[in-house]
Amino acid sequence: MRRLWAGGSFPPALAPGDNYQYIESGVLARRSLAAPFHWEMTYDDHNLSGAAPVRVRATEPPDGASESQGLPAPDADAAGPESRNLSGIPVSPQVRGEVLSDLQVPWGWHEVLLFVVLGVIASVVVTRGMAEAAIRLLGANPDEMFGPTMSTAKSVVVLLSQAVLDGGAILYLYLMVLGRTPAPFWRTIGWRGLSSGAGSFRATALQFLSGGAVLALMVSFAGAFLNSKETLPIEELLKARISMFIFAVLGVAVAPLVEETIFRGFLYPIIARRTGIAAGIAITGILFGMLHAVQLWGGWGQIALLMLVGIVLTWVRARTGTVAASYFVHLGFNGLQLLGYLIYLAGGLHR
Repeated sequence: MRRLWAGGSFPPALAPGDNYQYIESGVLARRSLAAPFHWEMTYDDHNLSGAAPVRVRATEPPDGASESQGLPAPDADAAGPESRNLSGIPVSPQVRGEVLSDLQVPWGWHEVLLFVVLGVIASVVVTRGMAEAAIRLLGANPDEMFGPTMSTAKSVVVLLSQAVLDGGAILYLYLMVLGRTPAPFWRTIGWRGLSSGAGSFRATALQFLSGGAVLALMVSFAGAFLNSKETLPIEELLKARISMFIFAVLGVAVAPLVEETIFRGFLYPIIARRTGIAAGIAITGILFGMLHAVQLWGGWGQIALLMLVGIVLTWVRARTGTVAASYFVHLGFNGLQLLGYLIYLAGGLHR
């Protein structure tokens, strides 16, 4: 199905006499004058998601209703725009479309592959470029910058390079979405409204933050039995105070936002659409843990725990239908983890 051309004209596939309207999630729906309250829904052919279209014929009863419970066909003269909002009108096509919209995204595996390839190239180029800039502009020692040991200058370059890469990742996702749909970027990437139920938004967000803090306590307790005897790369990275400060800022202000957008907003929908919800949650969580393996190399127990954390975060996103929920859980988790780690270092307990 093609979108309407500019200037109000109709492409050959759409007859001027038909009544079309975009409803939930960029779905183009045709309203039948014989049954104005039933919609035949089909997704844009250019949508790369590959998802099956959702169709409901006007002559079919809504979900859960038998033929004996079918509604009488309304008068065609009453098929005005305002009639769609009348109470008691079945909305099963819209409801079904909304349920599926959590996995309906305008990108596919080609975009994921391009994201990975560009990420690998950018990590080499950005880190090398910032190291060269530190040497030429700030007089950093080349041996320290490119040597095997982790110096203060090298740790700062690594952390700032990560911040630049995070910004580049969000820019890639923004341009990708912008080129495929006129819908708002954050909603398209999964940042839908956080359902507050009977409470306020602030109370709901606080609940998710608290859940993240409890998760951090559980992981810390379990990690106490899995401590590696080796010095982990992240411990080498955070020896200097300036490195600790930059890491703390990035860990709270940047990492939850970027990682949730990438893993729970960008990757999860297409993985779950291909493998199913349960497998999609598990695979996305494992990939999340593997992303942090470089920082924790040698601490296999800690890596396994982070995979479990990733699975929990993805489950929250799948359960609520919004990245905002998993973001607040992630924020609470990182916040308490970093607070405990800073206390640990400041107390002189670091080896």
